[in-house]
Amino acid sequence: MKSTVLGLGSAQVLITLGLAGGIAWYLGVEWQGALILGGIVALSSTAIATKQLIEQLEMQSRHGRIALGILLFQDLAVVPFLVLIPILADPSGGSMLQPMLWALAKAAFAFALMFALGHWALRPLFHMVAGAHSIELFTLTILLVSLAAAALTYQLGLSLALGAFLAGMMLGETEYRHQVEAEVRPFRDVLMGLFFISVGTQLDLMVLPEIWHWVALITLGLILGKAAIVIVITHFGGHEFGVALRSGLVLAQGGEFGFALITLGIAQGLFSSEVTQPVLAAIVLSMILAPLIIRHNGTFAKRVCANYLGRRMAQAQNLSQASDELSGHVIVCGFGRIGQNLASFLKEEGFNYVALDLDPVLIREAWEAGEQVFYGDSRNAEILHSAGIERARALVVTFHDHHLSEQIIHTARKVSAEIMIVARTHDDHHLEDLEQAGANDVVPESIEASMMLAAHTLRHLDVEKGEIDELIEKARADHYSRLRGYFHGESFEDQVEEEDHFHRHSLVLTEQCRAVGRRIGELGLASHDIEVIGLRRHGIHGETPDPEIILQANDTLIIQGPPKELEHAEEILVRG
Repeated sequence: MKSTVLGLGSAQVLITLGLAGGIAWYLGVEWQGALILGGIVALSSTAIATKQLIEQLEMQSRHGRIALGILLFQDLAVVPFLVLIPILADPSGGSMLQPMLWALAKAAFAFALMFALGHWALRPLFHMVAGAHSIELFTLTILLVSLAAAALTYQLGLSLALGAFLAGMMLGETEYRHQVEAEVRPFRDVLMGLFFISVGTQLDLMVLPEIWHWVALITLGLILGKAAIVIVITHFGGHEFGVALRSGLVLAQGGEFGFALITLGIAQGLFSSEVTQPVLAAIVLSMILAPLIIRHNGTFAKRVCANYLGRRMAQAQNLSQASDELSGHVIVCGFGRIGQNLASFLKEEGFNYVALDLDPVLIREAWEAGEQVFYGDSRNAEILHSAGIERARALVVTFHDHHLSEQIIHTARKVSAEIMIVARTHDDHHLEDLEQAGANDVVPESIEASMMLAAHTLRHLDVEKGEIDELIEKARADHYSRLRGYFHGESFEDQVEEEDHFHRHSLVLTEQCRAVGRRIGELGLASHDIEVIGLRRHGIHGETPDPEIILQANDTLIIQGPPKELEHAEEILVRG
């Protein structure tokens, strides 16, 4: 990804900027405006491209990763333009070199200051605010940080937009970023709507009939030109033409940041209405056409590039030839560290395996080392057929991304209803989702790691191996239910990221509690997905208490379940 962002991303932005800016200058636009117009044309829509790729399940494909890398560089490239626009619009004349260097120095200072504040001040500040348990105070703090950053860059003679950008970067680096995103979403939606309304007001519909030919020409040039540039640099970057073509089609549109730069350029007097009207209309039209172009990028590549489908079929054919004589083998989906370790154990026990991955560098190195790994998308039914899924004994999904794992399991289960599917997941958060998709066995890493840690500890405490194995198997047999809930801290991150996890909560029953004098079973906690996992009375702790036990004052009840239901459970226990 690093080479894609810095290599292909920088090449795409610089080449597009040079060509588009040069054309604008040739057509009579002042060089300052032409430079910014080149930057505007170089940017694509991150929102449209990523949303469409995710919907089409192409984000992890080769062209999807290339497009994402270039989009990341485009977003970063906005910062220099935000710095340059006020300088280029300066009517004082004279040499631009000194003001540019001075502005870049101020921008570097702002970056360094924001980085230092974000590292040393923001985390303690938000930790203190989170401790107050006030969502309103948390939201006000977010707004304070954003406005303060914008005010700082404005005082330095830079744009307010640059300050807002830096504030977003700072807040995104804290452990509270998910809660920040949740709190600012209403503001984001409203302000985004106002932003596009302001862009729409700048588009004069009355003049469109007079300039429609320019709009059509610029739109056509933008789509074809950007696609051609991406295709050329991607192909010369070592990717096959079909992949380069699909990457170019994904990025062949204008972007949201282009609107921001146009708006800022108009405010600074860099552009005339004769320039902005056709460019604005062309960007809007290209963004309207973008979902359609991206949706059919694969079909277009197959028709234009005669050998693209042939290459993919050849990959499947090679895989089919390798697994043709195999039976009772294991299909390993994902050949990262976990997949490679699994393959090592399978070989030691004499089992054949076929591994699938999408990393060409990894595949080449593993293939040269004698591993049975092939390039192939495990979500593709034809690839699974070629891997011999009908004759395989098991399929193991080792990917970390649970969305990707769900898609693979769903496809595999449709292809073969009988195959044993084992899947990896980070924790128990998505355990049921993967099982519902069709997995026979789901291994939650964090819980298994805690069990292995407990086993090693007990072994050092001279506990018999048979007894340790019995404890481990007991935990697995009841679907990890004893280990799925745990006590949570105060941080917003826990509340946001793990709101679907089972939380654990202890409650001391006072004499005023309505649950005192009643049996555990008659409280109706099970209907709220709440499980009573422990009872502490007179210093004695018991696990999984009998539903017929009558609760007494000063009992400590340990319950677990979804966090929202825990609140209902406490209400039942205290007030009835």
